[in-house]
Amino acid sequence: MNDAQPITGIRPGETAGYVFLCGDPARIEPITASWEEAREVCRVREYRVVTGKRGGVPLTAASTGIGAPGTAVIFEELVKLGGHTFLRVGNSGGLAPDLEVGDLVITTAAVRDDGTSRTYVVPEYPAAADHRLVAALLEAAESRAVRHRAGITWSLDAFYVRNAVLQPDGSMASMSVGGYWTREHAERIEDMRSARVQNCEMEAACCSHWRASSACAPDASAWSRTAPPGPAPPTSTWIATWRRASKSPTTPCSASPPSSLIAGTLLNVQFPTGVGN
Repeated sequence: MNDAQPITGIRPGETAGYVFLCGDPARIEPITASWEEAREVCRVREYRVVTGKRGGVPLTAASTGIGAPGTAVIFEELVKLGGHTFLRVGNSGGLAPDLEVGDLVITTAAVRDDGTSRTYVVPEYPAAADHRLVAALLEAAESRAVRHRAGITWSLDAFYVRNAVLQPDGSMASMSVGGYWTREHAERIEDMRSARVQNCEMEAACCSHWRASSACAPDASAWSRTAPPGPAPPTSTWIATWRRASKSPTTPCSASPPSSLIAGTLLNVQFPTGVGN
């Protein structure tokens, strides 16, 4: 009997319960640089998976590619292999006008404006963070004296048409081909800002029947501390998303990892400026 997962080919025993996720396979290296006994267990399509230890704790790092569908694939397979707690490291766009460069946004819930999460469960079901995981992320940020806040993240599809770049005059410029931009696209961004949503990205809500939280830091190249009114442009950031996988939405989450582990592994990881997840 073949016990390998159908997409990644990973077998039981090759991954850990605590998993770091990122979009770009190249980001696996900085995430795992301080791990002991690191070994690659998968390099297929957009998925690169490395397992090792830090401080005696077994850990896995896996790339997901961009967007919710690919993230859901690796989530499914890693959960079936025993993954129970996930931390996503990636990119997002800033929305809150008072965010400063380098601030962390720790997600307490996600606006489910994607297609993948709706395939799993009705849109009325909330993508809410597990309070213990949020607390661990907050403690990790505080222990490093990093500027941070807790708030809601907007999770969406279609990278180019749903994003915009803030212009010096406060207007928004489309990122899509030919400047394609509808009134609905512009109003949607304004609606999210009016609802005090902090940032936008493409993966947080894809597994909304699992507990989740995230932390995000805008890159210095994204916008100034005196940015004009209007949505912040897409930014090169890191997002941390803890997701507790369970067989039902009401299954309690296991104890969160120590905040020292989060601080030591996550807050030391920074990526080059650029677009992507």
